[in-house]
Amino acid sequence: MRYLTKSRFRLGIDCPAKLYYTKKEKLYANTKDLDTFMQALASGGFQVEELARLHYPGGTLIEDDRSSKNYYSNALDSTIRALNKSDDAVIYEAAFSYEKLFIRTDILVKKGNDVQLIEVKSRSFDPNNLGFFNKNGSIKPGWISTFYDVAFQKHVIEKSHPEWNVSAYLLMADKTKKASVDGLNQMFRKTDKGNRTGIDVMVKTHKETGDSVLGLLKVDEYLNRIYNGQQRAIESMDFYDMIDTFSEYYSKDEKINWPIGWHCKKCEFKTNEETRQLISGFDECWKKQKNFTDSDLKKPNIFEIGNFRKAKLLDSGIFFMEELVQEDVGSDFSPYHLTSQERQWVQVEKALELNKNGKADFYLDIDNLSTVMNNEWKYPLHFIDFETSQAALPYTKGRKPYEQVAFQFSHHIVYEGGRIAHQSEYIHHKAGVFPNFEFVRILKEALSNDNGSVFKFAKHENTILNAIYTQLGASNEPDKEELRDFIRTITKSVKKSAEQWEGDRNMIDLCEEVKKYFYHPYMKGSYSIKKVLPTVLRVSDHLYEKYSQTIGQLGISSKNFPDNHIWIKEKDISPYDALPAVDLSVIKDSVSGIDRISDGGAALSAYAKLQYTNMSDQEREVIKNALLKYCELDTLAMVMIWEFFKFVCDNK
Repeated sequence: MRYLTKSRFRLGIDCPAKLYYTKKEKLYANTKDLDTFMQALASGGFQVEELARLHYPGGTLIEDDRSSKNYYSNALDSTIRALNKSDDAVIYEAAFSYEKLFIRTDILVKKGNDVQLIEVKSRSFDPNNLGFFNKNGSIKPGWISTFYDVAFQKHVIEKSHPEWNVSAYLLMADKTKKASVDGLNQMFRKTDKGNRTGIDVMVKTHKETGDSVLGLLKVDEYLNRIYNGQQRAIESMDFYDMIDTFSEYYSKDEKINWPIGWHCKKCEFKTNEETRQLISGFDECWKKQKNFTDSDLKKPNIFEIGNFRKAKLLDSGIFFMEELVQEDVGSDFSPYHLTSQERQWVQVEKALELNKNGKADFYLDIDNLSTVMNNEWKYPLHFIDFETSQAALPYTKGRKPYEQVAFQFSHHIVYEGGRIAHQSEYIHHKAGVFPNFEFVRILKEALSNDNGSVFKFAKHENTILNAIYTQLGASNEPDKEELRDFIRTITKSVKKSAEQWEGDRNMIDLCEEVKKYFYHPYMKGSYSIKKVLPTVLRVSDHLYEKYSQTIGQLGISSKNFPDNHIWIKEKDISPYDALPAVDLSVIKDSVSGIDRISDGGAALSAYAKLQYTNMSDQEREVIKNALLKYCELDTLAMVMIWEFFKFVCDNK
C-alpha cells in the first residue's frame, strides 16, 4: 500500500503535482535535499521533539525500520500492542491508518477514551499574541500547512478510533520563556547512530532540563475551520476533497496534472549543476501542459527576474523574457541609480543578450557609482560579516528560544592607497557562554580607530546589532550604555524598535549598492554574495589575474590562510567551492562529523556542535579554524566586489 502520510499531505498542499515526484531521489532532482540551512533547521526540530518527550515521561516509543517493506504494518501492530497494555498510555510515534492514509503522531496521551494528540513543532509563538491568526480568526498563509498537518492527523485518528474523544495541541517554543539551565541545547545532540530523530539525548528526566521553554496550545477550534470549509489551503478543494484526491493518485503512483502557475517559481524539483544527471519535475510539468521543448526551457523566463511578482503576466500566457515589453515590467525611473523596475528590465535585456549571443557584457552605472564612491564612501573602508545562530533550545541560561547569538565576525580594511588587510576577527568557540556582549566589545574596538565607512552585505548585520542592543538594555553589563551608544553609531533602528535612530556611520549595504548599479545575467536575478562574487570574478580579467596569485605575492594579509594559498585557481570555480575540507581524520573519537564549511547553514551547524562539552580541544580547534577561513572569505568577497567597482570606474 502506498499510504498518503502527513508529510506528503503537506507537500500536496504546496502543489499536488509534487506528490508524484517525492521519494524518488534516484530519478528526480530535489534542491531541498542539498540545502544545508534546511538540514540545520530539521536538526533543531528534532531537538525540540526529544525535549517534548521528556515532558511526557514513561512513554512507549514505536521504533521501526522505515526502510523495511513491513514498515507500516510493524508500526501499526506495535501501536496496537502499546494501546492494549492499559487504558492509560503515553506513546511516542504512535501509528494509525485509515483507508489510504497513514500517520505517526509525535506524542499521544490516552486516558480512557480521552486522547490528546500533541504535534511538536520547532517554530516559536507568543501565547500573549498569537501571531498566526488574522483578526477574523483565519490562519495566516505561513501557518496553513502546520494546522492542516494537525487536522490531517486528527482526522485519521478519529476515523480509525471513532470511540475516542480527541483533542489536538501544538507544542512549540514559547518566546516568553527563558532557559533556567546552561547547556539546554547541548543536552540534545545530533548523531549518526541512525535513530529517526538523529538526536542523542544526554539527560534522563525533564527535571534536568530546568524550566520548560515549550508552550502548549489547544487548536481544535482552528481545525474546525478547516473541517467545515471556512479555511481552505487550496481554493478549489475543501479538506476532504484534498484527502480523497491526494490519496487516490498517490496510492496509484499517478501524477495529478495540477495547473502550472506562479507557485511553480518555488518548485524544488528542478535540476542544477549538482543534479543535472537527474530529471527535472518542473520541466516535465511545463512540457506536458505547454508543449515546451528542452530548448524552450533553456530560454530565460520570468521566474528568474529578481523580485518580480506580476503573476498576471503568466495568466495571460507570457512566460519567456523574450515575450515581454518594457511596459510589462514598468518604467519607474531615477536619474541616480537603478530602480527596482529598471533593474528588472536590465536583467531582461542582458539575459536575452546572453541567450542570443552566448555572451553578454555587464551593466554598470559608472557615473553614478563613481559619484557615490568618491563622495559618500570614506576611507579607510571597513568590511564586516557576522556568523550567528538562532536555536529553538537556548545554549545558555537566561536566554529565550530563537534569541540571536553572534559568535563570529570577520573584518577587512581597505586603505586609501589601496592596501588591503584582514584586520581583525572574533570567534567564540567555547561551550556554555553567551558571547554577544564580548562580540560587541571586540567589534567596537575594531571599528573605533577612525571614522571610515563600514560595509555589510544585506540586512543581517544591522538586524543582529539591533537584537544585541535590546539584550544589552535588559542586562547588567557595567558598560552596556557605552556599547549601546556604539551600536547606534553604525546601525539604523528596525521598525519595531521602541527607539528610532540612524547612526552617523550607519553601515552601507553593499548588496543594495550592487542592486543600484550593477547587473550581469550570470546572477539570474539573485543578489546573494554567493552569486555576485563568482559573477564579478568571471567577468573581470583584472580580478582573475590578481587573485590567481598566491597570498604572499598579493601582499594582502590573511589571518587564516598560508602565504601559498591561491584564491582563484580556475575562473569558473567560486572561492567558496574551493575552501578546504574539514580534516577530522586525525581526531580520535570525533563527535562532530563535519566535513566542509562553505555556507551559512554549515556554519550554523558547526557552531551548534562546538557547544558539545565533551568535544576534544583538538577537534574544537579544527572546527574553529574552518569557521575562521569561511568567515574571512565572506569579507574578502566584499572587498573583491569593491575592487571590481573601483577598477572599472577608474578605467572607464
